[in-house]
Amino acid sequence: MWKKISKSVRNLLCLQPNRLLHRNQILNGTLHSANLDVQWVSSHVCLEEIKPCMCNHSIKNLESVENGIAIEHSVGANGSFAHAVINMTGMLIGLGQLSTPYALERGGWVSAFLLIGLGIICAYTSHLLGKCLDKNPKSRSFTDIGQHAFGTKGRVLAATFIYLEIFMVLVSYTISLHDNLITVLSGMQIKVPWAKLSSSQLLTMMAVLIALPSVWLRNLSSISFLSSAGILMSLLIFISVPFTSIFGGVKPNHKIPVLQLHNIPAISGLYIFSYAGHIVFPNLYKEMKDPSRFTKVSIVSFTIVTALYTVLAFLGAKLFGPEVNPQITLSMPPHLLVTKIALWATVLTPMTKYALEIAPFAIQLEHNLPDSMSSKVKMIIRGCVGSFLLLLILALALSVPYFEYVLSLTGSLVSIAICIIFPCAFHAKICWGQISKPLIILNLTLVAFGSLLGVLGTISSSKLLVQSLRRRAHHSA
Repeated sequence: MWKKISKSVRNLLCLQPNRLLHRNQILNGTLHSANLDVQWVSSHVCLEEIKPCMCNHSIKNLESVENGIAIEHSVGANGSFAHAVINMTGMLIGLGQLSTPYALERGGWVSAFLLIGLGIICAYTSHLLGKCLDKNPKSRSFTDIGQHAFGTKGRVLAATFIYLEIFMVLVSYTISLHDNLITVLSGMQIKVPWAKLSSSQLLTMMAVLIALPSVWLRNLSSISFLSSAGILMSLLIFISVPFTSIFGGVKPNHKIPVLQLHNIPAISGLYIFSYAGHIVFPNLYKEMKDPSRFTKVSIVSFTIVTALYTVLAFLGAKLFGPEVNPQITLSMPPHLLVTKIALWATVLTPMTKYALEIAPFAIQLEHNLPDSMSSKVKMIIRGCVGSFLLLLILALALSVPYFEYVLSLTGSLVSIAICIIFPCAFHAKICWGQISKPLIILNLTLVAFGSLLGVLGTISSSKLLVQSLRRRAHHSA
């Protein structure tokens, strides 16, 4: 049996069409979007691409079998333009908003042009994903586009980066939980005689253990409301910053440096992470009643998000100056009611994410387990794997409690590939010979730009992370 299990795990990255639950649609989408994901997973997914799908699907859309692959026709898609804009905007506003003021202060106000420029580029690459989907109606996900462009290698590469992003984002969320929890519960002391852990670490462990049972849930419809809760928390955090200035007596009178060039590689990862969401854009495209308006949806959504991030970055940097924290909530005056609300929102947000973030991996694992296994055994294996991943994430977060460096590393190492490099490479490969030479040059230039920025950002954030860990080890000694 263990040989079958290990084989299933090895096959996990070979995702088939429509089988991947993208993290942002589950994590940051609206309740409607979350329910669409739940509905798809609850149907009987055809696991073998080489075999005709003989399942009795419960999805309302019509399906057919072509070349041995189940294809869903989007005859039931009825998403409006406004609904798509709300969904895309909600997916983009998330953890990145905490760090944009810090990034602007460290990079200087000129770095705002990088923030805006990356927003424009990411809107363009979102448009490219729509064009890739136009070329192949069978494609329904980010990994499908990867397979259309580069075959199985493209699918596996895209899936690997998606799962890596999920894992690193959860580590960042857990670090954020730790940092904000000790502020919310300042003064609380907890000691365990046999454990050499601080009160803050023990409190974080308790919070994660409270959320642990949720990863055992098999029916995601019971927790789909958490996706809407995540959006609400993000909005609360966002509006808390201007409220601090209006009602808290904090004056935006700090001077922002013009440019600190040596910090640009590191903060570029923070900026690009703020626009991470491309892995679910194909789903949004397919849900639209009129997919031809997807480009306009991308333009409007990224314009809104870029404007909000830019305003938040300047406001936070002006309010708190050089003392601005990598998480803006930790810079706000702790005695204010709006600060307490923002802190609790930041604490509760990670706890709403764990089950929904781990769900894609866990569901894929369960579907790849041998049919000879009982549903109870599958549930136990899925729950144990999910629990192990969550505990591993907790251990990493407590071992590497440096939010800004982990988030920057995530953006530079993973998000920039998903947001810029892959869409441009996929479009260039799929549409080669069908698009103008200047457009091909533009795509290849963006691939080179994204690669360079990613390498420099990864090196810079990795160095800063290692230096912080060394200082920590030195102080502990």
